[in-house]
Amino acid sequence: MARVIHVFRQPDRFIAGTVGQPGDRVFYLQAVESARTVSVTIEKQQVAVLAERIGSLLEEVHRRFGAELPGDVPEDQVDADPLQVPVEEEFRVGTMGLGWDAESSAVVIELLAVTEGEVDESVVLDDTEEGPDAVRVFLSPLEARAFADRAGKVVNAGRKPCPLCAEPLDPAGHVCPRQNGYRRTEEG
Repeated sequence: MARVIHVFRQPDRFIAGTVGQPGDRVFYLQAVESARTVSVTIEKQQVAVLAERIGSLLEEVHRRFGAELPGDVPEDQVDADPLQVPVEEEFRVGTMGLGWDAESSAVVIELLAVTEGEVDESVVLDDTEEGPDAVRVFLSPLEARAFADRAGKVVNAGRKPCPLCAEPLDPAGHVCPRQNGYRRTEEG
Protein backbone atom coordinates (compact mmCIF):
# COMPACT_ATOMS: atom_id res chain seq x y z
CA MET A 1 0.00 0.00 0.00
CA ALA A 2 1.33 3.45 -0.91
CA ARG A 3 2.25 5.75 1.91
CA VAL A 4 0.07 8.73 2.77
CA ILE A 5 1.85 12.05 3.36
CA HIS A 6 -0.29 14.82 4.87
CA VAL A 7 1.34 18.10 3.82
CA PHE A 8 0.53 21.40 5.55
CA ARG A 9 2.30 24.24 3.71
CA GLN A 10 0.46 27.07 5.48
CA PRO A 11 -1.24 25.58 8.53
CA ASP A 12 -3.75 27.63 10.48
CA ARG A 13 -2.53 25.81 13.61
CA PHE A 14 0.21 23.36 14.52
CA ILE A 15 0.20 22.59 18.22
CA ALA A 16 1.13 20.12 20.92
CA GLY A 17 -1.67 19.22 23.32
CA THR A 18 -2.87 16.53 25.67
CA VAL A 19 -5.97 14.60 26.58
CA GLY A 20 -6.35 13.30 30.12
CA GLN A 21 -5.13 14.13 33.61
CA PRO A 22 -1.46 14.54 34.63
CA GLY A 23 0.02 11.11 35.07
CA ASP A 24 -2.43 9.67 32.56
CA ARG A 25 -2.10 12.11 29.65
CA VAL A 26 -1.93 11.23 25.98
CA PHE A 27 0.16 13.68 23.95
CA TYR A 28 -0.86 14.79 20.46
CA LEU A 29 0.50 16.99 17.72
CA GLN A 30 -2.30 18.50 15.67
CA ALA A 31 -2.11 20.30 12.31
CA VAL A 32 -5.08 22.28 11.01
CA GLU A 33 -5.42 23.90 7.59
CA SER A 34 -8.82 25.11 6.38
CA ALA A 35 -11.29 22.28 7.09
CA ARG A 36 -8.60 19.58 7.34
CA THR A 37 -7.31 18.40 10.73
CA VAL A 38 -4.72 15.69 11.36
CA SER A 39 -3.82 14.53 14.87
CA VAL A 40 -0.97 12.14 15.70
CA THR A 41 -0.10 10.55 19.03
CA ILE A 42 3.39 11.24 20.34
CA GLU A 43 5.39 10.51 23.48
CA LYS A 44 5.98 13.30 25.99
CA GLN A 45 9.74 13.00 25.58
CA GLN A 46 9.43 13.32 21.80
CA VAL A 47 7.52 16.60 22.24
CA ALA A 48 10.26 17.91 24.56
CA VAL A 49 13.02 16.90 22.12
CA LEU A 50 11.20 18.42 19.14
CA ALA A 51 10.77 21.76 20.96
CA GLU A 52 14.44 21.78 21.96
CA ARG A 53 15.66 20.88 18.47
CA ILE A 54 13.53 23.58 16.84
CA GLY A 55 15.36 26.15 18.96
CA SER A 56 18.72 24.69 17.93
CA LEU A 57 17.72 24.60 14.27
CA LEU A 58 16.66 28.26 14.30
CA GLU A 59 19.99 29.27 15.85
CA GLU A 60 21.91 27.25 13.24
CA VAL A 61 19.89 28.76 10.37
CA HIS A 62 20.59 32.23 11.75
CA ARG A 63 24.32 31.46 12.07
CA ARG A 64 24.66 29.89 8.61
CA PHE A 65 22.27 31.90 6.48
CA GLY A 66 21.75 35.08 8.47
CA ALA A 67 18.00 34.42 8.56
CA GLU A 68 16.04 36.59 10.95
CA LEU A 69 15.82 34.80 14.29
CA PRO A 70 12.63 35.48 16.24
CA GLY A 71 13.23 36.42 19.85
CA ASP A 72 10.59 35.93 22.49
CA VAL A 73 7.22 35.20 20.96
CA PRO A 74 4.53 37.69 22.01
CA GLU A 75 1.87 35.98 24.15
CA ASP A 76 -0.82 36.73 21.56
CA GLN A 77 1.18 34.72 18.99
CA VAL A 78 1.27 31.55 21.15
CA ASP A 79 -1.78 29.36 20.49
CA ALA A 80 -3.23 28.62 23.93
CA ASP A 81 -6.49 27.06 22.71
CA PRO A 82 -7.17 23.36 23.33
CA LEU A 83 -6.88 20.67 20.69
CA GLN A 84 -9.61 20.75 18.06
CA VAL A 85 -12.17 18.04 18.77
CA PRO A 86 -12.88 15.31 18.02
CA VAL A 87 -9.26 14.20 18.39
CA GLU A 88 -8.90 11.23 16.07
CA GLU A 89 -5.46 9.63 15.96
CA GLU A 90 -4.08 9.25 12.44
CA PHE A 91 -1.06 7.27 13.69
CA ARG A 92 1.52 7.05 16.48
CA VAL A 93 4.76 8.93 15.77
CA GLY A 94 7.89 6.82 15.57
CA THR A 95 10.52 8.84 13.69
CA MET A 96 10.72 12.62 13.42
CA GLY A 97 12.54 14.73 10.86
CA LEU A 98 13.41 18.40 11.14
CA GLY A 99 14.87 20.62 8.45
CA TRP A 100 15.07 24.05 6.86
CA ASP A 101 13.55 24.83 3.46
CA ALA A 102 15.64 27.74 2.16
CA GLU A 103 13.31 28.24 -0.79
CA SER A 104 10.32 29.10 1.40
CA SER A 105 12.35 30.16 4.50
CA ALA A 106 10.43 27.65 6.57
CA VAL A 107 11.11 25.08 9.25
CA VAL A 108 9.95 21.67 8.02
CA ILE A 109 8.76 19.13 10.57
CA GLU A 110 8.02 15.59 9.46
CA LEU A 111 6.41 13.00 11.69
CA LEU A 112 6.52 9.38 10.53
CA ALA A 113 4.31 6.56 11.76
CA VAL A 114 5.73 3.78 13.91
CA THR A 115 6.76 0.81 11.79
CA GLU A 116 7.74 -2.77 12.51
CA GLY A 117 11.20 -2.57 10.97
CA GLU A 118 13.92 0.01 10.63
CA VAL A 119 13.01 3.28 8.93
CA ASP A 120 15.15 4.04 5.90
CA GLU A 121 16.47 7.57 6.50
CA SER A 122 15.97 8.39 2.81
CA VAL A 123 12.17 8.49 3.30
CA VAL A 124 12.39 11.27 5.91
CA LEU A 125 11.59 14.62 4.29
CA ASP A 126 11.20 12.88 0.92
CA ASP A 127 8.24 12.04 -1.30
CA THR A 128 9.08 8.42 -2.05
CA GLU A 129 6.21 5.98 -2.56
CA GLU A 130 7.62 3.53 -0.02
CA GLY A 131 7.77 4.08 3.72
CA PRO A 132 5.53 4.89 6.64
CA ASP A 133 2.67 7.39 6.57
CA ALA A 134 3.75 10.91 7.46
CA VAL A 135 2.67 14.42 8.39
CA ARG A 136 4.82 17.23 6.98
CA VAL A 137 4.36 20.77 8.28
CA PHE A 138 6.02 23.98 7.05
CA LEU A 139 6.30 26.77 9.66
CA SER A 140 7.74 30.27 9.53
CA PRO A 141 10.52 30.84 12.09
CA LEU A 142 8.05 32.76 14.31
CA GLU A 143 5.46 29.97 14.08
CA ALA A 144 8.14 27.39 14.86
CA ARG A 145 9.28 29.35 17.93
CA ALA A 146 5.63 29.73 19.05
CA PHE A 147 5.11 25.96 18.61
CA ALA A 148 8.24 25.24 20.68
CA ASP A 149 7.10 27.64 23.43
CA ARG A 150 3.69 26.00 23.70
CA ALA A 151 5.18 22.50 23.52
CA GLY A 152 7.48 23.32 26.44
CA LYS A 153 4.53 24.56 28.50
CA VAL A 154 2.49 21.44 27.69
CA VAL A 155 5.34 19.13 28.71
CA ASN A 156 5.94 21.03 31.96
CA ALA A 157 2.24 21.17 32.89
CA GLY A 158 2.31 17.60 34.19
CA ARG A 159 3.14 16.23 37.61
CA LYS A 160 5.83 17.93 39.68
CA PRO A 161 9.15 16.08 39.77
CA CYS A 162 10.56 14.63 42.97
CA PRO A 163 13.32 16.99 44.16
CA LEU A 164 15.61 14.02 44.84
CA CYS A 165 15.21 11.63 41.91
CA ALA A 166 13.32 13.80 39.35
CA GLU A 167 10.68 11.07 38.83
CA PRO A 168 7.10 12.43 38.66
CA LEU A 169 5.23 12.66 41.94
CA ASP A 170 1.73 11.23 42.13
CA PRO A 171 -0.61 12.83 44.69
CA ALA A 172 -0.20 9.62 46.72
CA GLY A 173 3.59 9.86 46.38
CA HIS A 174 6.08 7.43 44.91
CA VAL A 175 8.78 5.08 46.06
CA CYS A 176 11.89 7.24 45.78
CA PRO A 177 15.02 5.26 44.94
CA ARG A 178 17.20 7.96 46.53
CA GLN A 179 15.39 7.43 49.86
CA ASN A 180 15.69 3.63 49.92
CA GLY A 181 12.00 3.17 49.25
CA TYR A 182 10.66 5.96 51.47
CA ARG A 183 7.34 7.12 50.01
CA ARG A 184 7.55 10.81 49.02
CA THR A 185 4.38 12.85 48.52
CA GLU A 186 3.79 16.16 46.77
CA GLU A 187 3.71 17.91 50.16
CA GLY A 188 7.22 16.89 50.96
